[in-house]
Amino acid sequence: MASQERVETVTKGTGFWRCPKPATYTPGTCELLRAIGDTLPLQCSPTSSQKVLPSKPPASAICLPPILASRSHLRTASTCQANGTYSREQLKPQATRDLEKEKQRLQNIFANGKEPEERKRKPPPVRQEDPAPELDRCEELVKEIQERKEFLADMEALGQGRQYRGIILTEISQKLQELEDLDHKRSEELRKALATT
Repeated sequence: MASQERVETVTKGTGFWRCPKPATYTPGTCELLRAIGDTLPLQCSPTSSQKVLPSKPPASAICLPPILASRSHLRTASTCQANGTYSREQLKPQATRDLEKEKQRLQNIFANGKEPEERKRKPPPVRQEDPAPELDRCEELVKEIQERKEFLADMEALGQGRQYRGIILTEISQKLQELEDLDHKRSEELRKALATT
């Protein structure tokens, strides 16, 4: 018995592809729909606690909601022309170069047969500032190492030392290696200088 299937018949014209019937509204609902934006009507149907027998509305009582019955908000061409929407702003050309300078240049060409050479403006003299004494690379490396140690101490005070410790110690080790290489080169140069004298 479990293998029996229940088969229902579907009447023609119903189902998924069939469009629903247009909604019909009672005269009271039509009046409310027309009243959107206005004050509501003074008389209403009785409250829902009282049962009213539904009456079938006459065919003339079918009305459209205000969204479908609204007027178009497009302006007519005559209204646009009256407001000046179609008028264009007139172009006012302006000279792109100094006409007086052009006149002078042409006068000089006709008088002398050649274009005048423009006087070249000399750039204002640049003040020579005392060059800052160059820091020795060894001193720079010592400062960079000190800055990294201070940064690591600040981060540990804030509780984030664990996050930065590996990075900062690696950078300090690189700076120390560079400092040792620089010291080795300088000592070699000093030995060579002492050997030649």
